[in-house]
Amino acid sequence: MVLDVLRCYMDVVPSKPEIHFKGENLGAFDAVVPRIGASVTFYGTAVLRQFEMMGAFPLNESVAISRSRDKLRSLQLLSRKGVGLPYTGYAHHPDDVQDLIKMVGGAPLVIKLLEGTQGIGVVLAETKKAAESVIEAFMGLKANILVQEYIKEAGGADIRCLVIGNKVVAAMMRQALPGEFRSNLHRGGTASLVKITPAERATAIKAAKVMGLNVAGVDLLRSERGPLVMEVNSSPGLEGIEAASGKDIAGMIIDFIEKTARPNRTQTKGKG
Repeated sequence: MVLDVLRCYMDVVPSKPEIHFKGENLGAFDAVVPRIGASVTFYGTAVLRQFEMMGAFPLNESVAISRSRDKLRSLQLLSRKGVGLPYTGYAHHPDDVQDLIKMVGGAPLVIKLLEGTQGIGVVLAETKKAAESVIEAFMGLKANILVQEYIKEAGGADIRCLVIGNKVVAAMMRQALPGEFRSNLHRGGTASLVKITPAERATAIKAAKVMGLNVAGVDLLRSERGPLVMEVNSSPGLEGIEAASGKDIAGMIIDFIEKTARPNRTQTKGKG
């Protein structure tokens, strides 16, 4: 059953939580596959929490989705667990910009809006002057930004590893268009099958585990100091990686749910 998360509404009462959809009580589900858009994370995770309270097995838990959607928090968690990352800086005051740029190794560098998705709000500043201008402009708009080193040797390519459980089930290399450094498929990047190294495989699995995600798209950069995690996505797109790998990843996700789900059987069993 496919549900529009924004049309689900909740009865938050002790001992008998309910979710209603278009005037009907949905009853109990065995499992839920959350596909929550970034712009509706707050409401979407609230609905998912309600399903969890009703005993449904979530493919990815609400707390893990919230954690991965907060780019700064997720990088701090990965850093604490020793996962390789690009040098990253975060500051609030324009007076700290000079030192912030120095901290990540100087220009060229990448500036990212914390709320951006699919490559939107990601800027490559090729000179120190350009970096200062862009950072100050974002700060003037009260936008939250991260400043990261630019991994030149990656050559505008990254690797998307699709993790299910404790396995990387597929991987693809995404290559940016000439003159573009963002490799997102939404930005015209191309995808091809790639053989990943044991270090890349281990890094992707560890990153998903740190986030607490059963299913994740982990984006890696190949750097001179080994694989670096750019982002951990809790609702990865399947179309591009299924086409590149020739694998039925959606089917693998359903298999994982069937093997792993332990729904709360004390609830009245409803649609599942």
